[in-house]
Amino acid sequence: MRKGVTALTATLGTAVFGAALVGSALAADPLKIGVPTDLSGTYATLGEEVMRAVRFATEEANAKGGVAGHKVEIKSYDTEAKPELARRQAEKLVSEGYPILTGLIASGEGLAIAPLMERWGSIYVSTINKADELTGANCVPGVFRVNTQSAMDAATVKPWLSQRKEKKWAIVAIDIAWGRGSGKLFKEAVGSAGGQVVAELYTPANSNDFAPYIEQVKKSGAEGVWVVLAGRDAVNFAQQSKQFGLTDAITVAGVSFTTDGTVKTLGEAAKGVYGIINYSSTLDTPENKAFVDAWVAKYKVPPTNFEGETYLGMQVIFQSVAAAKSVKPADVAKAMSGRTFDTIMGKLTVRKEDHQLLKPNYFGVVESVGGQLRPVIKTTVSAQDVAPAVTCKMATN
Repeated sequence: MRKGVTALTATLGTAVFGAALVGSALAADPLKIGVPTDLSGTYATLGEEVMRAVRFATEEANAKGGVAGHKVEIKSYDTEAKPELARRQAEKLVSEGYPILTGLIASGEGLAIAPLMERWGSIYVSTINKADELTGANCVPGVFRVNTQSAMDAATVKPWLSQRKEKKWAIVAIDIAWGRGSGKLFKEAVGSAGGQVVAELYTPANSNDFAPYIEQVKKSGAEGVWVVLAGRDAVNFAQQSKQFGLTDAITVAGVSFTTDGTVKTLGEAAKGVYGIINYSSTLDTPENKAFVDAWVAKYKVPPTNFEGETYLGMQVIFQSVAAAKSVKPADVAKAMSGRTFDTIMGKLTVRKEDHQLLKPNYFGVVESVGGQLRPVIKTTVSAQDVAPAVTCKMATN
């Protein structure tokens, strides 16, 4: 009898020890994040900023023992900002064990992979894609957005437009989902402010010669031009606008046009240009100050807007993993939906109905600060005032 009890106790002990080992192994499962981003195309400079922010957040987390005990591992592939290539590269990352995705630049890329989240067993956290459809008409349970969408930018520009004397506007935008959507919303904002759009010009990606478009803007009689360009396209347009006298003749403003990165490249050509500012290293929150200090200590320069927004995205992912006590995408998604997060921009909530992070937005102008040109915030619009209408048809969790 005693022998049987001893054997049973030993068996139970082995089972408990084995279960403890399994639990320990699960706790140590790494958090694997895939970063398909543009490293060689139109938005390669933005892709570099994305990777810098992802690496910074990863190193920071791992130096503290990981995220709730999970070591963070990242892997990236170049998408060249091409939707079909982005889909293939994202799928490759998932197949290699990196099911939590972030870092896509062009809205078309995000829209290309969004419908595949359920099939892949993945989630995608947008930090740059602005097309409203991503968390609107084309929303799916596995997609979240922490950056501002085009509708939020449009709500931000309305107060500025209502105070301006310019009533005739031209639009120069890239001919992709983001450019078309942003152009449409700006036109509506101009109309609500009593103005009109006298020219709408949509340009192909990787344009080297903007002279024909600049000439059309001049001939249109526009008093201002709204520019929806980023990366290499933004630099080319700004430089040529200065060269052909457009910048000095009419008001120039835009979204993702005069970012920290492009202003640094453009120099004097960017001075006096107005625009949407989605994140600024000058934001006065304790969390942002700590982030900026750590960033400057490492890189010797303040973080750009895209670096700030991507870092914020990593904060949301990390806190969701900690809350879920799991690195499984389905568990992380459940924890992310409807949650309020502590971020560099303060406490922000991911709206449960459409998975859009509700956050304030800013408008400003490029000025000299401490001898350096940079976008300076002039107007802050609250998260409540820029929150887009819920158009998502996704079933809530």
